[in-house]
Amino acid sequence: MSTSTFEITGLDGGRVGLTSAQIQQLGTRLDGPVLIAGDEGWDEAVLLWNAMVTAKPSLVVQPVSAQDVATAVRFAADHGLLLSVKGGGHNIAGTALADGGLTLDMSRMKEVTVDPAARLARAGPGCLLKDVDGATQRYGLATMLGFVSETGVAGLTLGGGFGYLTRRFGWAADNLEEVEIITADGATRTASRVENPDLFWAVRGGGGNFGVVTRFTFRLHEVGPVITGGLAAWGIDRADEVLAAYRELTASAPRELTAVAIVRLAPPAPFVPDAWHRKPVVGLLVCHSGANAEADLAPLRALGEPIFDLIGEKPYAAQQSMLDAMEPKGLNQYWKAEFLPGLPGAFLPVFRDAALEVCSPLSFSVVFHLAGALNEVDGDGDSDGGAVGNRDARFISGFSGVWPPRTDGEGTVAAVRKGWESIRPFSTGGNYVNFQLAEDDDARTADAYRGTYERLRRIKAKYDPDNVFRVNRNIRPGR
Repeated sequence: MSTSTFEITGLDGGRVGLTSAQIQQLGTRLDGPVLIAGDEGWDEAVLLWNAMVTAKPSLVVQPVSAQDVATAVRFAADHGLLLSVKGGGHNIAGTALADGGLTLDMSRMKEVTVDPAARLARAGPGCLLKDVDGATQRYGLATMLGFVSETGVAGLTLGGGFGYLTRRFGWAADNLEEVEIITADGATRTASRVENPDLFWAVRGGGGNFGVVTRFTFRLHEVGPVITGGLAAWGIDRADEVLAAYRELTASAPRELTAVAIVRLAPPAPFVPDAWHRKPVVGLLVCHSGANAEADLAPLRALGEPIFDLIGEKPYAAQQSMLDAMEPKGLNQYWKAEFLPGLPGAFLPVFRDAALEVCSPLSFSVVFHLAGALNEVDGDGDSDGGAVGNRDARFISGFSGVWPPRTDGEGTVAAVRKGWESIRPFSTGGNYVNFQLAEDDDARTADAYRGTYERLRRIKAKYDPDNVFRVNRNIRPGR
């Protein structure tokens, strides 16, 4: 450390001066490294999935234990430093990085242990979905996680989390049994339905507002290792027919079947005939984790003559990584989405028209089926169902504008916003907090929680009255 003074962004947005000796002393109290720009590992530590995010911290700590996390949290609180936590770095709003502040990069805490007899998995906060799925699938078990294997488990779960198994097992947060968490005072706490139940309720959907989770304990279920899944697509001239079949399919689907409707330009992939490269298509992505898959997929099969059909038996872990190619790091990402209570007939043509305007080589539009287990939990502010709420959601639909860095995305952003506005009349009034953008205000965050928001504010005041954990979709302390 060559400089004698180091300036870091403070909680109030001002600058806090730290000496090199203070930072070096922090390093002596940690087993993991402390990094500044130029150090080996720095570039990877500050790399995010969404290239639109330009924030960079001044200091990165890479903890290797809960004790390291507690030490770093106390250091940040004692010096009034802006603090953030990076799990997988996949949050679209860029909440993983504290601009000019101190970031905890959890990537060295990736241990997964599985107890197949108890059907529990314990995962570190740096785990990606593929780490947990890889460990649990060895036993034919899985927990409810997302659908892009490079996503961080921590951010996904703390914000609610949905994926191919949501219809069977609810939100990812519904499958939490316990967390170990470092709160703003630097204390290490266990939160479960028995210990600190108010804190446990809050972290199941309340994001990173209440502390740094250093261990997640998930309930496991028999899934796979082989399922029926994949993607089939048709020309956009058949959009009305395919979307109508999607509506029929989701109306009759057992909970073992999850289906997603996608509109995009066909990629120049080996499985796409050359004549269809960069042409608009409508696809149905499915995951069937039970028996009798072909019978349940009858409305899809009745469509016939797809451009390509990749649906068949495959490992569940392969299904979990199918969309990775659509979500690489380093592209500009701009999303807007809403929860829907159903698919009324009027919605489908509105979605179709909006999706066609969003189409660009990398952009896509989706309708994801959610209805099932999550709707059976009481999700108001006084229940034990967790802060994620949104128990009236049966679908989520949105538009994803994606374009390369250093190219003009103004038209893409405008199309996404226009499409989003067109489907808002069909919304439940709620939205998915993990899909919120940096531009979204406190009102949008409150809308993500609705009936659980005020209880979240009270619990925030109890565990983080000074709002130390504010680089997130922030819930300000209340009364």
